[in-house]
Amino acid sequence: MINDIIKLIIRFAALLALQVLILNNIQISGFINPYLYVLFILLLPVKFSRIAVLILAFITGISIDTFTNTSGMHAAATVFMAFVRPSVLSFFAPRDSYEADAQPGLKDFGFQWFFIYSATLVVIHHLVLFFTEVFRFNEFFDTFLRAMLSAAATLVLILITQFLFGKARIER
Repeated sequence: MINDIIKLIIRFAALLALQVLILNNIQISGFINPYLYVLFILLLPVKFSRIAVLILAFITGISIDTFTNTSGMHAAATVFMAFVRPSVLSFFAPRDSYEADAQPGLKDFGFQWFFIYSATLVVIHHLVLFFTEVFRFNEFFDTFLRAMLSAAATLVLILITQFLFGKARIER
């Protein structure tokens, strides 16, 4: 239990530092902004309580907002992503449900499941984030394109991170 909490704190601090110090300074042609910090919410254990996930999502988002001076946009997007996470998990649940200690990731569920799960939540997060940032629909297609390109870049970084730091198992 204590080891799990320490791992969560280290993952939170590492992803926050990586996002704030490196990834926030990367912007490719004004369209692609990778947001790897969402990996913290994606990797929370399946059986975490919904309230705990929402609180951790808010803390994560507001921490990013504090460093980037974005006044709640990241908090709103991460809380919304955390809110829909249980529905996404139940939609993609294996036939025999999840094990009690299951943690979403390549290690426990394989490439295909993790890719679909993370892609769904990352796209939801990015759509909420970018449309909240613009806050109008007259630039709908530009904003949608930015969200999709940034989501693709974020997914690539998430998969690279999982392959580097998780013991991945690849299934077809």
